[in-house]
Amino acid sequence: MASSSEQRSSDPASQEMIEHAAACGFELAWDRYEAMLPQCDFGKLGICCRNCSMGPCRIDPFGEGAQRGICGATADTIVARNLARATAAGAAAHSDHGRDITHALLLTARGKTEGYKINNEKKLRKLASEFGIETADKDLKVIATEVAELALADFGRQEGELRLVSRAPEPLQKKWRQLGVTPTGIDADIVRVMHATHIGVDTDPLHLMKTLIRTALSDGWGGSMYATDFSDVLFGGPEPIRSHANLGVLRPEAVNVVVHGHEPTLSEAIVAAAQMPDIRKEAQDAGADGIQLSGMCCTATEILMRHGIPVAGNFLQQELALATGAVDAMVVDVQCIMPAIADYGKRFSTRLISTSKKAAFPGIKHMVFDEEHALTSAKELLREAIEAFKERDPKEAVVPDVVEELIAGYTVESIFTTLGGTYRPLFRPLNHGIMDGRIRGVAGVVGCNNVKITHDWGHVEMVKELIRNDVLVLQTGCAATACAKAGLMRPEAAEQYAGKGLQEICDAVGISPVLHVGSCVDNSRILLACVEMVKEGGLGDDISELPVAGAAPEWMSEKAISIATYVAASGIFTVCAEPFPVMGSKIVREYLTGGMEDDLGGMLAFERDPIAAAHLMIDHINKKRAALHLSEMMYEAREPVESEAVPAK
Repeated sequence: MASSSEQRSSDPASQEMIEHAAACGFELAWDRYEAMLPQCDFGKLGICCRNCSMGPCRIDPFGEGAQRGICGATADTIVARNLARATAAGAAAHSDHGRDITHALLLTARGKTEGYKINNEKKLRKLASEFGIETADKDLKVIATEVAELALADFGRQEGELRLVSRAPEPLQKKWRQLGVTPTGIDADIVRVMHATHIGVDTDPLHLMKTLIRTALSDGWGGSMYATDFSDVLFGGPEPIRSHANLGVLRPEAVNVVVHGHEPTLSEAIVAAAQMPDIRKEAQDAGADGIQLSGMCCTATEILMRHGIPVAGNFLQQELALATGAVDAMVVDVQCIMPAIADYGKRFSTRLISTSKKAAFPGIKHMVFDEEHALTSAKELLREAIEAFKERDPKEAVVPDVVEELIAGYTVESIFTTLGGTYRPLFRPLNHGIMDGRIRGVAGVVGCNNVKITHDWGHVEMVKELIRNDVLVLQTGCAATACAKAGLMRPEAAEQYAGKGLQEICDAVGISPVLHVGSCVDNSRILLACVEMVKEGGLGDDISELPVAGAAPEWMSEKAISIATYVAASGIFTVCAEPFPVMGSKIVREYLTGGMEDDLGGMLAFERDPIAAAHLMIDHINKKRAALHLSEMMYEAREPVESEAVPAK
């Protein structure tokens, strides 16, 4: 029996569209999930192996004796190899994103792109100084070329250490070196995982754990960090900006273009092209009152952070946005795009267009985008949407009247000025707020949506529980969109949901208790915020000593495995809702949830209930406060606000 719309999503706009989709006969991700039940328990535990053609081998978790695969691999080996490969795939996705942004910077510096320029000279010069590049009397394009070339060398580096490893606190760098997990080269570390997990190579589960940790760190302190830095250089460093979120941002009277995916080179060009007089006139001539751009998933957060472009939704809303019948074009690049969206192009006049050289989808038009012809390509895509608008049946447009205000655009740099002011930027107010007991600590709540958990419920309930206990929350990606839609990214949310101490800090500096810091690759901003907290002083000498924690309440992708691993390996206690596929191996499970802390200061925990998970984080933060001999909290935790959400399935 199909679950109800309330069981599927806690978001009212999504509930409305789930019911509308059912009435129209549309199949959604939740329908496909329920049709798959029961799912293979061997796969969920991580104890099936397809690494050679002698299998697949499945180890019975309840079998007697020490079962092995055909080659002799144990459950521990199989689980470790599977997890390592998932980590490599996740790291490859984010790091390839970083490579593309770095390459775009290089092309721009060489004058080979259309419509791009260096928008953040200050950050470029700061990076050049960090890289040891002399900038005096040099043209900006020469500086950008040298910075980009050094960064690209890190992708192919074969020995030594990644350049950005030096940003980590020295005690953390020492732990990495002692354990042998310091990342060397982004591509090389991914290749080593794939080689190590081939049949007949590495079969020691704990040695495999080191290999996958190194690869995850090359993502967090390499590929993803470069993606964030160079996006800021090319497209401008975000500043706090107001906007709106949820399906109600779609306007039936406008040409609706939804950009979906993860790479901002395309979306930035579309933002620029949509403002050009010739394109605006073409939309008006078609009978539209303009072009309404909005975003989905991480592309949404990129253009939200820099331009205030509204967010239509997160991962599990991509089909729901199309089901409105009001989307004239959904333009996609890479990552988190459901191939099922092709079905909506058959039902409506909607143009579904893929743009990446790396990804094509059956039933979706492929129009390859490249930076050298960025504006020309963007105009072509917008003209496709305008043609679709002409063909759209207005009677079929069903847009939920649900939208929420938010403030996004927080970065390490803007947090400096928000906390300390324009002329005295510093992290001291945050550190002092923690030390005097107004703020309990800081949490990063990130990650995807997952049909196994009521849509948005995990994110929203966890974050509400954290802020009512005076924990300041930083968010990225789909998690950030979930809480934005729930009204938690408005300054007024502090009065409504936050504990009194956190509320006082929010009121004093004019922020919400939940800060939007970007897309998935921008988790590197959270790492660097932790570095700045250490530098400011008073909260220990390493990230692992800070009263901080991380969580992924609805994760589903391999990228999330890489992210959670590099966050934990950076010294941060991290809670994931759905367990990693490691429950079939005692050795791997116990290392991730215990032994890793002994080696690196951070570890993982698995807890599906978001309130229980929040209290695991709060307990950890309290333990770190006690170790630092910090003041008692100034106020009792606020009483919980009654939730109307349906618990997870």
